[in-house]
Amino acid sequence: MQMHFPEAEAPDPASAEQGRKLFAGPVDFLKGVVAMSGLPPADRLEVCFAGRSNVGKSTLINALTGRKALARASNTPGRTQEINYFTLGDSRYLVDLPGYGYANAPLDVVRKWQALLKQYLSGRQTLRRAFVLVDARHGIKPVDEEIMTLLDSSAVTFQCVLTKTDKISESAREKVLEQVRGKLAPHPAAYPELILTSSEKGSGIATLRSVIATLE
Repeated sequence: MQMHFPEAEAPDPASAEQGRKLFAGPVDFLKGVVAMSGLPPADRLEVCFAGRSNVGKSTLINALTGRKALARASNTPGRTQEINYFTLGDSRYLVDLPGYGYANAPLDVVRKWQALLKQYLSGRQTLRRAFVLVDARHGIKPVDEEIMTLLDSSAVTFQCVLTKTDKISESAREKVLEQVRGKLAPHPAAYPELILTSSEKGSGIATLRSVIATLE
C-alpha cells in the first residue's frame, strides 16, 4: 500500500544541480506589496511561502538563497505586513507572505491582510505552488488548516514543508508526521509529498531548491 504524503526523495543529480545553479545566481529583494495594484508584472513563474509566525520562514528563505539577511527574521510575530517579492534570476519570483496566526496585531490590520491574501491567492495566474511551512515541533494547527482551506478554494497547489526537524527526536518526528498526514488528507490542493527541512543543519534544502527550479 502506498503511503499518503511520503517524504520527498532527494533530487537526482541533474535536478539538484538545476536547483543549486538557480539559487547560486542573483537573488534580490524587489518590493513589498500592500495592495494588489502594487504586484509586479505576472511575467514569470512564482512560488510563495506561507506559515505561522515564528515558524522559521525567513530563516528558511535565507538558507535556500545562501544569504544571511535576505528575508528579515523578526522576533515580533506579525511584524511583516507586506507581501515581499524577491527575484530569483530572471525566471522566478520568490514570494514571502506575512506570518499568520499572530495575536498581537490589531484586528483591522489582520482583516486587511486576510483580504489581500485572498485576492493574491485567487488572482495570481503565475503562482505555481505555495509552500506551507509547519513547525515540526507542533504539527499542523487550526490556523494552518485555515490557510490550507483558502488554498483549496483558490485552487492553488500547496506543499507542506516541515521546519526545525533537527529540534525533535525520531519518535516525536514519527508522531508529528502521522498528525500532518492526517490533517493534509482532506485537502484537494495538497501536493502529495512532504519536504522535511532544517535551516540550521541544511537538511532538505537541496530538495526544496530543486523542486522550485524544476516547476513548470
